Amino acid sequence: IPAKLTPPTTKLILLDSLLQEMRSSVRKIFQYGLVAGGVSLAGCVAVNNPPVTDIRRRFCVEAKDDGYHNLHMGQGTKWNHNWDKRDPKTLVKPLKDDATPEMIEEYNKKVEEMKPKSRRVIVMVRHGQYNLEGRVDEERCLTDLGKKQADLTGERLKLLYDKYCEKKQDENGNFVPPRIQIIKSTMKRATETGDIVHKHLPDIDIKPCDLIREGAPCPPDPETSNWVPMPWDFYQEGAQIEAGFRKYFHRADPEQAEDSVDILVCHGNVIRYFVCRALQINPEAWLRMAVHNGSITALVITPSGRVSLTQVGETGHFPPNMLTFN
Repeated sequence: IPAKLTPPTTKLILLDSLLQEMRSSVRKIFQYGLVAGGVSLAGCVAVNNPPVTDIRRRFCVEAKDDGYHNLHMGQGTKWNHNWDKRDPKTLVKPLKDDATPEMIEEYNKKVEEMKPKSRRVIVMVRHGQYNLEGRVDEERCLTDLGKKQADLTGERLKLLYDKYCEKKQDENGNFVPPRIQIIKSTMKRATETGDIVHKHLPDIDIKPCDLIREGAPCPPDPETSNWVPMPWDFYQEGAQIEAGFRKYFHRADPEQAEDSVDILVCHGNVIRYFVCRALQINPEAWLRMAVHNGSITALVITPSGRVSLTQVGETGHFPPNMLTFN
């Protein structure tokens, strides 16, 4: 049957028939041996080859379970261009089959109007070193070293992004607020870090956010015996962290005329999970990375929706004796 005329069900039937014939042939070899080799050769075949029951696995592609939040997108070779649900073509009513040239022209005009014009830079800062002996969040405050880490990170961010803090005027002479802001996790160690960073960028807004609090994003692969949350931790905290990703990771609005910067002061698990999600890598890979306290991770979201990771866990602004993970 020509490939173009073969329906999916027919292809599956043909494949299954082929597998049945293969199983039957292999079973006969195992049962009777080869004529030339006798019993001893048949024994070698049985020992050196996998069981008959494994034959199907070699020719079948198993579907991967979507896990807790159905996030396993982009694991193949194709990039999902509508990953943030903001592809301009999906925001405009589609054309009918009998659309006139005028309708097509109007459609193209609307699609063009919905296209972003600017880049969004997402900067993620991990909090400084904190007191691990604290029993509750309020007691897990920054250590003296953690405060120094936050201070140096603030200096570095000022050097990198101070140009976005310039006050500009619109065509009517009104001041336009700078397109840069700090969003800090509401956990004690991140809040303190964010406040110290803000001292170096005092003219921009700083806001708290519960969605970027530390938690268990999703079960990591490979697993680790050093950190084993309960299943409901992944179910609850993972949904919260995923909501944070969807809130802050997306291409610019069509009305945004200039590039913008969002500085998220948050946590190691959150940062690593966000990196995987933004790059459309399996989120379960998040634990394969490590980011120091006070480190800087940055991604750029282009108007087309493409995402570039420009730095991850950068700590070049620290001397070696200030590098910590806890």
